[in-house]
Amino acid sequence: MDDYMFRSYVNSCKYVPEATSYLEIFNYTDPEYNTDEEHPLTPDEFENFLYRRGAFEPPKLREGVKIRDGLRLVLQKNAKQPETFTPNYITLTPTEYEVMVRSMRLPFRAIESTSVVGPFFWAAFDQDAHDPHLQIIFRKSDVRKKGKTRGWEIMLSHSFNTGITTGYVKGTPSSDIEESIHHLRACANQIAHPMLLPVIILSHDLSAKTDQKQRDARAWLRRLENAVTMRNEIEERETYMDFDLDAINRDLVECHSQVLWKRPQAYQEIIKEMKEAMVKFHQTSRPELHRGELEALHGSMESRLDFYRIKLLGVENYAHTTLERLNIQRQALYNIIAQKESKLNLEMAAQQRRLAHASKRDSTAMKTLSLLGAVFLPGTFLASLFSMTFFDFNVGPSDGSGDSSGAGAQVSEYLWVYFVVTIPLTLVIVGSWWWMDKRRQREYAAEDVEIEKGIDRMESEIMAIMRKKTMNKATTWNSGNPPSISLLKKDKEG
Repeated sequence: MDDYMFRSYVNSCKYVPEATSYLEIFNYTDPEYNTDEEHPLTPDEFENFLYRRGAFEPPKLREGVKIRDGLRLVLQKNAKQPETFTPNYITLTPTEYEVMVRSMRLPFRAIESTSVVGPFFWAAFDQDAHDPHLQIIFRKSDVRKKGKTRGWEIMLSHSFNTGITTGYVKGTPSSDIEESIHHLRACANQIAHPMLLPVIILSHDLSAKTDQKQRDARAWLRRLENAVTMRNEIEERETYMDFDLDAINRDLVECHSQVLWKRPQAYQEIIKEMKEAMVKFHQTSRPELHRGELEALHGSMESRLDFYRIKLLGVENYAHTTLERLNIQRQALYNIIAQKESKLNLEMAAQQRRLAHASKRDSTAMKTLSLLGAVFLPGTFLASLFSMTFFDFNVGPSDGSGDSSGAGAQVSEYLWVYFVVTIPLTLVIVGSWWWMDKRRQREYAAEDVEIEKGIDRMESEIMAIMRKKTMNKATTWNSGNPPSISLLKKDKEG
């Protein structure tokens, strides 16, 4: 079944090329024969390296000299293709990949791990009872970032009969694989333990960068607490210059993402699986290896894994506290946004109320003008009244000559009475209207003041109700404000 599924997965994968090299480290009973070589690996020499032919043929040893342990790796340390860690992609040709897995006794299941996300570790024995191998898969791949995938992958197979570990290692420049290989070569005399490279990679992955990331997130959180709830735990130069809700909300989201970087729970499970793999190796390896430097190395790696486990527990508790405080600030920010929205709605209601009163005033003014035009047009009224007596338009002359030219029309000598009465009456009426309008303006101004006071009272009442329903404290620690009455009561009762 495994053979069929392996072939099926390999044939379904796409190929992208990457620069390939090899690493060979051998330790002998005579240190003069020890080798540590790393060189580029060309396609025409690929199978020769796998089967140890030609330039890769084992050296001839003098009598009495034997090989103690060794490490043979196919390396792709600086994988740069954007699709390198995309599911169903391999960076060797299907033929090369299949030959490598079969000749080095690597796990067939590794091809099925191209789609895993986050840290992944697996270790198990193969099914060969005569030449047992401990097979290891250790992989971490991230989703695409800026058009490229990131991560690293190692496949190892350790032979208990020969003490040689073979494998395949691939990683992008951001994965610390190159530095891990450099670290591995510095420990060349300890390569008898197959878990050495996985522990080195884990050490780099759980470096001080993880702790510093959590510290930076906590410092960022303190700035957000100062901006949202005025908690005074930062220097003045670190405060937000403006209370920009959009910027603070974006920072809350980004800070939350930073806290979740390299989630400790996932690595705790990795450490658990690694310790089980070390137990498998220790119980199956040759008894003569359980002494001296290898035994000390085994104990050192076990204690290092315990150290990382305890360290991750601290990071987990630290991150949990940060996340809880972030949630508190997010809720407080939402309350502030809700209050500002309520205040905006109040302002809109106030503006609508002002518009309604302005429309009412305009209506009153129009009614006044209509009333003046319809009733109090003194000139028109008096002209109609006095026209009957002050003007005499005769049809013809008074002598009866029959002339119809109108030369006999007469204007009364009391015409001045019309102007004497009309002009003062008009002035009195216009003046009365002007005085009444000014009086109305003063009433409107007083009414506007009452409207504003009513709006302020309504806003204060709404805000008081909101605070009563949503908050139990009137201050935060170290904010400089006096504690609320409810807190004082609780302190006295306690």
